[in-house]
Amino acid sequence: MKTAIYPGSFDPITFGHIDIIERASKIFDRLVVGVLNNQSKQPLFTVDERVSMLKTVTKNLPNVEITSFCGLLVDFAKAYDSHVVVRGLRAITDFEYELQMSQTNHILAPELDTVFLTTDLKYSYLSSTTVREVASFHGDISAFVPEFVEREMRKKFL
Repeated sequence: MKTAIYPGSFDPITFGHIDIIERASKIFDRLVVGVLNNQSKQPLFTVDERVSMLKTVTKNLPNVEITSFCGLLVDFAKAYDSHVVVRGLRAITDFEYELQMSQTNHILAPELDTVFLTTDLKYSYLSSTTVREVASFHGDISAFVPEFVEREMRKKFL
């Protein structure tokens, strides 16, 4: 069984993230989506809230598992006996950063490879940062996130 890891902050989860999850779930036998608990950042949603939202949007994907993690990605991958990390790319700037991270991870864990999936063109502009910014000014984010995520974001910005 080939297990892949798809790590991220997912703050909030967007249609771009969902696109990558759905496509990766068709490629690998098991996809573990890891929600990063980064103590140095102040996320909009707690780790538990992000895990819950991801579980909701992936409930129809039986080979997708949602969990949280902190620490090094290479250690997270080892804990799930995974040798593959999935990363989504929107633009060249993403590639530069992700290539650097992939090479660093490969030095730390030579058995760990990174697979890059480009997002669907209709999501190539989309980022969680953009969604948070638009929502903070009470803009329409319905094209960016599922309806229930939009409702949760509205609660945060009331």
